[in-house]
Amino acid sequence: MSDSSPLPPVRLHSEAELARAALSTPLLSRAARLARWAGPGTRVDAGGSLIEEQLPAAAEELGLTGDDAAAYAAEAWRVALDSGLVEIADEEAGTVRAGEALGLLTGSPHEVLTVWLAALETVLADASVPDLDDLVDALDEGGEIDFSSLDWDPEAEAEILDAVLGNLYLLTVSEDGAGDGPVPLPALAASVIVPDDMGEPTDDVLEQISDAMMRLDDQFRTLEPVGLVEYEPVDEALMADADEEPGAPLDETDVSRYGMVRLTPLGAYGLRARLLEAGFDAPAVGDLADKGADALLDGTAGFGPAAARAETEQWLARQEPLAAARELLAAARGADAGAPLRRLRCQQALSLVGAEAEPALREVLDDPELGGLARVWLSERGADEVPAPSQELVFWLTIDTVAAQLAAEGNSEELQALVEGLAEQHSGFFAAAWRVEHPATADVLEAMGRLHPDKKVAKEARKAAFKARSQQAG
Repeated sequence: MSDSSPLPPVRLHSEAELARAALSTPLLSRAARLARWAGPGTRVDAGGSLIEEQLPAAAEELGLTGDDAAAYAAEAWRVALDSGLVEIADEEAGTVRAGEALGLLTGSPHEVLTVWLAALETVLADASVPDLDDLVDALDEGGEIDFSSLDWDPEAEAEILDAVLGNLYLLTVSEDGAGDGPVPLPALAASVIVPDDMGEPTDDVLEQISDAMMRLDDQFRTLEPVGLVEYEPVDEALMADADEEPGAPLDETDVSRYGMVRLTPLGAYGLRARLLEAGFDAPAVGDLADKGADALLDGTAGFGPAAARAETEQWLARQEPLAAARELLAAARGADAGAPLRRLRCQQALSLVGAEAEPALREVLDDPELGGLARVWLSERGADEVPAPSQELVFWLTIDTVAAQLAAEGNSEELQALVEGLAEQHSGFFAAAWRVEHPATADVLEAMGRLHPDKKVAKEARKAAFKARSQQAG
């Protein structure tokens, strides 16, 4: 992902809902319970970890049993310490006390989420560390870990995990992505390994995908208890069967066996917070609700249709209809490159406004930039005495509309269909269109030449574009 262009907007749950979800996550709830359990007799080592003798009591407090009980208790304690739920009272004596963050868990939703974000950072750091068996194998004769033998680069591991999570976020928030659905683990692994320009993956790349999947399987198991994801692990039978190739092309019926991961609403909140911290433009629906109409139209320019509508609905909910319509129309004016798309977003916003807005639309009927969309709005509502548009206005509005669609969608199938329809409906379209005094006329005609499948019509469009450029230059 590039941090120079905005990501699609995410639809976040309310902070109250997210805070409730955070408090109910296994890891944070365990950490909070241990923070409240800790007392004057609780002892920690020099690094702040519970001493080994304390782990059985901590596990019992959490209701944990089995071989992994002590490890889970130690993990919960580490989260409590790193997120400020407990703090070292006396390093020399190895005693602890309740931390300031413990009080935040009964504070505002935002305060709760601040603690959860700190817990998330601890778990993400843990997820990038090799598993215990690998660490034991790397012990040298002096009992120290020989990191060179692990073939482990901490920064590279963290960057790969960040890239995977970034792609999971993008797939979740994109309108044509997974949405609330799960994403196959092989697809996530491939997203950070397979080059964009590679066709069929080589055997070496498939092996890298397979290795990455196994690593991600461990990491998502680690990340699930903090509430970042919901994870269906890789089928143990696949890992036991040496003949299986997890990185190979998958049968849709078997895809769930290779691991499925879904970003939770809490996870979307957490990853967006990390993306913003890293300098990415990661908008959320509702960010523009208290801004002016100019910010709304510019801000939703890069949004997909559903996100743009949701953002606009939130903005309109705070406005008086007639005043909102006037503000939107004023913000839609302009001859700059972004103006056509602003007018399209304005038209879409006005479609959500009731009949109370009619006076605002009638006020701009004679406006050369807004008169066309005003007539469309009034006609669609069956308003009386809507003046017929001049041919000049019809052509100007057509150029403006295609320019907006180009800015919003690029060379999409929908735009190609629009271009074909225009050429069919108006036999002399190109002969007249090049004369339209619109800043985007030449660009629109060139695009029509690219998009129209009929070579003869495409040639007419290119000739018209050349005339338009010559007219602009003159």
